[in-house]
Amino acid sequence: MKIHIQKSNAVNVKQFALFNLGFRPFFLGAGVFAVISMLAWMLVYVFHGTLSVTNISVSQWHAHEMLYGYGMAVVAGFLLTAVKNWTGIATIHGKPLIALFMLWCAARVMFLFGTLLLPWAAAADLLFGLFLIVSLAKPIIKAKQWLQFAVVGKVTLLWVGNLVFYLGCYGVLTSGMLYAINGAVLLFIGLILTIGRRVIPFFIERGVETKVLLKQYKWLDLSIMLLFFALFLNVIFIQIPTLTALFACSLFALNGFRLLNWYTADIWRVPLLWSLYISAWLINTGFLFYGLQAAGFQAQYSGSSILALHLFTIGGIGLMTLSMMARVSLGHTGRDTRKPSHWMGFAFAGVVASVVLRALVPMLTTQFYIGWVLTAAILWIWSFAVFVVIYAPILLKPRADGALG
Repeated sequence: MKIHIQKSNAVNVKQFALFNLGFRPFFLGAGVFAVISMLAWMLVYVFHGTLSVTNISVSQWHAHEMLYGYGMAVVAGFLLTAVKNWTGIATIHGKPLIALFMLWCAARVMFLFGTLLLPWAAAADLLFGLFLIVSLAKPIIKAKQWLQFAVVGKVTLLWVGNLVFYLGCYGVLTSGMLYAINGAVLLFIGLILTIGRRVIPFFIERGVETKVLLKQYKWLDLSIMLLFFALFLNVIFIQIPTLTALFACSLFALNGFRLLNWYTADIWRVPLLWSLYISAWLINTGFLFYGLQAAGFQAQYSGSSILALHLFTIGGIGLMTLSMMARVSLGHTGRDTRKPSHWMGFAFAGVVASVVLRALVPMLTTQFYIGWVLTAAILWIWSFAVFVVIYAPILLKPRADGALG
């Protein structure tokens, strides 16, 4: 029996495993696209490269691809893997997973050419979203885990946001692109708050050397959820600045209290933990500046609204997803999550430096603004290139323990 298992594992190690489980192709694809998309944006924004876009701005093109392109790839990879764990029912793999991934790739490649291939890019993108929603919903329905539909609901709202973006491109919805981008930023932050509440304290408790039991409060979780829901509704539909300021600053206070309860000094010894924790605080700082901006506190820098935006996107979505991908990829390939490559610590630090240079430094001085933006982009590209180089072999090969997945 032992000899048979060893032979099976030995054969298994040589197999191509990219489409065994959802996190594999989508994490690798997200990492590669994070590099390509940022390179393309720098060619347009800094070096004034030409890009054929009609009815949208180049900044909206960039925002769409980072949110609905990169962000949705990470969401797809994470949730296709998480739903399998939550329900005990297999999510799509093999040929159906290849089809889903190819739809995402097709949309990204076509949209890199601006709006020249917009009808085809939109069709592939929206089909990808529908296919993903169905793929997540089926095992949840089969397992009758109805509470998990809260997460599927957010993915559905992201699909609606993407539809609104494309309708805006065609002039069907006035300012559709603006609603879609603002909505996507908040929806991704909402997903991070929801999933982060489940996994960040879990990762910390099991990732530090000393035994800790982090404090959790149901009233606090419920309050944060309701406040965020109120903020989302107000920002997207009602748009009363006073309410935005109230909800955002309240979120900063309550979520800050929750993060303090998740703190233990041992996280600084583990890059896969301090990166998650710093990202959570960058999101929380984003709430503060979002609220202050709505309340009328404007910095001298004319683009002060970019501060909260990039705290959320680079510091929140970027750093959180990079850290999550690094940890999940180790855990779900049978590797030790406490022993990642030491290069990943530098990659996480690169993203932290990127958000500082893109969002914080320009608030203090507008001199050399383009230089700060370019340096921040280079740090982003370097960080995700490190991830791709380190994790591509891990994602392409079967689990180290020979198990399926």
